[in-house]
Amino acid sequence: MQFVRPLPGYLIQRFQGWRATTYQENRAWYRRLAASGQHPRAMVISCCDSRVHVTSIFGADEGEFFIHRNVANLVPPYNPDGEYHGTSAAVEYAVSSLGVAHIVILGHSNCGGVKGCHDMCSGLAPELEAKSSFVGRWMDILRPGYTRVAHLDADQIMPALEKEAVLISLENLLTFPFVKEAVEDERLTLHGLWTDTGEGGLEYYDPAHNAFVAV
Repeated sequence: MQFVRPLPGYLIQRFQGWRATTYQENRAWYRRLAASGQHPRAMVISCCDSRVHVTSIFGADEGEFFIHRNVANLVPPYNPDGEYHGTSAAVEYAVSSLGVAHIVILGHSNCGGVKGCHDMCSGLAPELEAKSSFVGRWMDILRPGYTRVAHLDADQIMPALEKEAVLISLENLLTFPFVKEAVEDERLTLHGLWTDTGEGGLEYYDPAHNAFVAV
């Protein structure tokens, strides 16, 4: 493949620095992880956004989280149609093979994917309506959320829609039979979080109050 190029120099330097320090200081731990396989306690579904650093937020070590990232941290409804389903495959593997005890949906402020949904649904991004738009068709998952918050004031819509992405993903998780069964058997719990990347805040969804509450 002639279009593939060598790794950029700055990434090579960073790898060499990690190998000489962090890896060497924890070599036994890395080898143990490699030999014993992964046994994460939780799956975290977060956004692809480079500003969302899941392991840093929770101070997690290697092997602790099974992390899946996609645009706007969305989970689609259960749809076993034989097509390509990366997020659904990750959920299936986490629950059925790894036996995670928790699934955490982590939304965040200033989400570009959520803004794309807002713009598409409000007529500001007609290009996302095209059948050929991968982003647009993915953000269709969030359309019901837009309907629920469209009546809000302009400065309230985006944070509310970001949290709708979390809630819709939680709702869709329960359409997966193996997730629903694990939840009902109390082998699995579901959690919804939203983080303010600029202020370092974290909120969790409290079903008793039907609201996100600051941690």
